[in-house]
Amino acid sequence: MKGLFSALMCSFDEQGNINEKGLREIVRYNIDVSKVDGLYVNGSTGENFLLSTDQKKQVFEIVKDEVGSEVKLIGQVGSLNIDEAVELAQFTTDLGYDAISAVTPFYYKFDFAEIKDYYQTILESVDNDLIIYSIPALTGVNMNLDQFAELFEHEKIIGVKFTAPDFFLLERIRHKFPEKLIYSGFDEMLLPASVLDIDGAIGSTFNLNGQRAKQIFELAQSGKNQEARAVQEVTNDLIAEILDNGLYQTIKEVLKYKGVDAGFCRKPMRALTEIEVTRANEIADKYFK
Repeated sequence: MKGLFSALMCSFDEQGNINEKGLREIVRYNIDVSKVDGLYVNGSTGENFLLSTDQKKQVFEIVKDEVGSEVKLIGQVGSLNIDEAVELAQFTTDLGYDAISAVTPFYYKFDFAEIKDYYQTILESVDNDLIIYSIPALTGVNMNLDQFAELFEHEKIIGVKFTAPDFFLLERIRHKFPEKLIYSGFDEMLLPASVLDIDGAIGSTFNLNGQRAKQIFELAQSGKNQEARAVQEVTNDLIAEILDNGLYQTIKEVLKYKGVDAGFCRKPMRALTEIEVTRANEIADKYFK
């Protein structure tokens, strides 16, 4: 389960329906061109929180059917509705996903006892491993080292997707739990995270930029930090331009420019303007000739 996982995008038509052909093409591009080690399915990048339960299941099914056993699959099943989270955990486990993941419950200010019970409830329902999805900037949930330690006591919680800039906490987790998997979640911080001996990373831009990301990770593992920094610099130039133009929409537009039927984003995300589409095409030419 080590390595680089794309936070998989999903293709939708203009009405917001899942575009199966396009989703399969995104999967193939990730495996065949971006060369990722696995896919993180139905996370934020897949617009998961804009989907119905049935749509989430459809995405899980299509991806598993397309991938088979070519790469590792992690199914993100977290939800504010605990019944949905349990249902999706069971569904992905039955499909043969290698692990499940669940974002910390958000919006309401849950205390840690409630968060712990949420994870235990999910795990009691399935025979599968779970990766915590920690993204405090979007959930408002900031867990400390002792709280991670308490969660890690559960033998089926095997690691964390750590999407936070607190590298002191990241280092402390690595130091205290060498046996747990730590995936970096910020693409622009892959190099400094890799220096702290992470096991891999899960990123949105890996849908396009997986080969560079893998270079950064492998160079850092080999102690070639200056070479890795040069690749991170190019990567961060790319990320800055994508963010300036609209994150998910621009990634999809660049994929379309590369011949992938990446489709549209679901509302309330907006479509790109003609000027922004042109800018996305320029980004594709500049970074992915």
